[in-house]
Amino acid sequence: MFLFLVYAVQRFWFLRAWNSLGTFSSVFVQNALRAALIGLAILLVAAILNPFLGRFLSRLGVGKTILTTASLWIVTSFFAFLAVQSVGGIEWITNVVARLRPGAVAGEFDPSRRTFFRYAAYLAGSLPFVAATYGFAAGRLRYTVERVDVPIANLPKELDGFRIAQLSDIHIGSYMPPDEIARAVTMANELQPDLSVVTGDFVSGVGDPLDACIAELSKLQAPLGVWGCNGNHEIYAGVEDEAERLFHEKGMHLLRARNSVIEHNGASFNLLGVDYQRDHMVSGERTGPMLQEVEHLIRRDMPNILLSHNPNSFRRAAELGIELSIAGHTHGGQVKFEIVDHNVNPARLITPFVAGLYHLPIPNGRLAPESNSAQKAALYVNRGLGTIGFPVRLGVPPEITLLTLRRA
Repeated sequence: MFLFLVYAVQRFWFLRAWNSLGTFSSVFVQNALRAALIGLAILLVAAILNPFLGRFLSRLGVGKTILTTASLWIVTSFFAFLAVQSVGGIEWITNVVARLRPGAVAGEFDPSRRTFFRYAAYLAGSLPFVAATYGFAAGRLRYTVERVDVPIANLPKELDGFRIAQLSDIHIGSYMPPDEIARAVTMANELQPDLSVVTGDFVSGVGDPLDACIAELSKLQAPLGVWGCNGNHEIYAGVEDEAERLFHEKGMHLLRARNSVIEHNGASFNLLGVDYQRDHMVSGERTGPMLQEVEHLIRRDMPNILLSHNPNSFRRAAELGIELSIAGHTHGGQVKFEIVDHNVNPARLITPFVAGLYHLPIPNGRLAPESNSAQKAALYVNRGLGTIGFPVRLGVPPEITLLTLRRA
């Protein structure tokens, strides 16, 4: 179904482009441009079939650029197709209404109406491309700092005001060079956090420079250190162990089903971290409940803070009595727009926890002795720095977060 839809949309645009090239008076120019159009079509087909052909494009020097451009074109051309067809549908309805009105002449044609809708189709079809251009050239580079107060159940008064800087979803590569990571690190350091965390997806795939990414992240500055966890793209690239080694080499801490008690102002909290938590079927079998590997590490005598790339582990974390989860993964959807007061966001297809602060009740029996049933677990989902799929952000700026813990 997906491939048929892609074919229908691309056929629509290919035929339009092919016919428009026939307006050139020079046959040589026509043939040259049509040959170039055929070449572009072949590259697009190769990009679409890349996963089924051993990912040969991914191994080429310019392969990543071709794949990214192709994915960007596929998405924007689809929305442009919908926009043009919508204008065509409106034109058809107005023509029907015009023919049905009293006194209408059979076969009557209104050239002004046709001209209006032709230009309306040009405008509607161009908007997705303009938006994508903005999202690529500017939107993905507009780093924002989010300052968030997080009420924490059972937080000792000595930890009230404790500051955590969070980066997530770096995705170093062609569209996230080291100097952009350095810019984000500088912004995070200017927040003067007590502790810094990085919640996974340092790379996008095999061959991305993990060492360069972690070298930049090692410049994060916080008195209580820099801590992190792996994301799903570390699994795809097969670099989970390498990320742990590089973190250790740079004096940072990558928590993989481990915990560490952090002391500050005479009080303590339990910092836990896990590799990416799968929340779907694997080889036809369930992998079991999330966070199994850290259940025995949860403390009842102090607050627990969990670094888990996948925000869908939050429900399980709340069940286990983990007071705060810090996640990423969603990129905030990368693209968000409103239709009749409703946000349209692709991240909602994979999680209800898209971006920002969320709360769930901590069940009875999971609370510290002095707790009460009204207390809640918190989750913060960072929108991430980088992009995946296509290098565009619209309405979802990349984020550096400063979380300030507060007594609930």
